[in-house]
Amino acid sequence: MASSKDTSAPRTTAQIEADIAGSRDRLAATLDELAMRVHPATVAAQTKAKVRAAVEQKAGRAYVAASGAVEQARSKFVDEEGRLRAERVVPAALVGVGVVLLIASARRRRKG
Repeated sequence: MASSKDTSAPRTTAQIEADIAGSRDRLAATLDELAMRVHPATVAAQTKAKVRAAVEQKAGRAYVAASGAVEQARSKFVDEEGRLRAERVVPAALVGVGVVLLIASARRRRKG
């Protein structure tokens, strides 16, 4: 495409028409691309992808946090060799049994 400031030789009608046709083709391609970008299906697909990515990221973070919490709780009741620490398991089990009995007692009082 010749520059409009190029004064070395006058452009022919065919050159001008070719430049106009090229500009028209580039403009049509640009308009097609813009129409595709703002099409409701494209916008919906992009939004869906963003939401899915955000949910997966949050789920991943939750999984890592839960895994860390489980591992931390496990370390309280299991030693480095994988054996149960009876001095910690028995009191925890007794507390659990006590809570269950307390809940059962409270339900029995409400019924009767």
